[in-house]
Amino acid sequence: MQYVEAFLNYLTHEKRCSLHTRQSYATDLQQFDQYLAQNHNVTAIAQVSSSMVRQWMVHLMEEGNSSRTIVRKLSSLKAFFKYLLRQKIVDRNPLDKITAPKVSKRLPVFVEEQQMDVLLDEVSFGEDFEGIRNRLIIATFYYTGIRLSELIQLKVHDVDFSLRIMKVMGKRSKERIIPLAPVYMEDLRQYLPIRQQIVTSEPYLFVTDKGKALYPRLVQRIVKYFLSLVTSVNKKSPHVIRHTFATQLLNHGASLNAIKELLGHAN
Repeated sequence: MQYVEAFLNYLTHEKRCSLHTRQSYATDLQQFDQYLAQNHNVTAIAQVSSSMVRQWMVHLMEEGNSSRTIVRKLSSLKAFFKYLLRQKIVDRNPLDKITAPKVSKRLPVFVEEQQMDVLLDEVSFGEDFEGIRNRLIIATFYYTGIRLSELIQLKVHDVDFSLRIMKVMGKRSKERIIPLAPVYMEDLRQYLPIRQQIVTSEPYLFVTDKGKALYPRLVQRIVKYFLSLVTSVNKKSPHVIRHTFATQLLNHGASLNAIKELLGHAN
């Protein structure tokens, strides 16, 4: 297809698109070019019509492409023709008359409340330091909704037992206050004395069995393993427990604004 290379250079040098974005455009346009070559007798780019684009959409659907993928490919094609229009290579954009398929919003994955109850009340984590710590990690995500990065950065002094609150340093160094449930406070009280036997100088609330700060991959492995014992959801991650926290608050009548504040989301 004519002018594709010039368009890709425009994306790179003027729009400052990444190599990944450039490659995505190149792939989408190449697929459309192949479709035209196999199905339409097009000798000039100006001959491309809205009807041809619609037929390509049907072709993509028949090949099993999702609505999200088709929308992206149409977006690439539309951007290409907008470029051609600005360069006065064509006098119309055949995509202007095209209605893209609707993309359904992906619902957040979460764990059922009963499954979390089974995990925290019935599953055996072990009575040693690692077992008590691992259970508290799961409980912290579940009762506070904090992010993985926030959990790793938690310090012992971030928990105020008298006020039953946790201070969390979120994105862009914004601090927020999270109220703590009595059952979670009991979990903390059980953990801290055992932690003191291992830690010498680390200020972090959660540490390894060597007394060092936790690292993300270890926490992810812990969460994935224990969630796999009670749920079959595809994703088993700290973020899924964060979604679970938000979903349960919503189900129990909390307002969206209150939930956003607890999650540390900007309004």
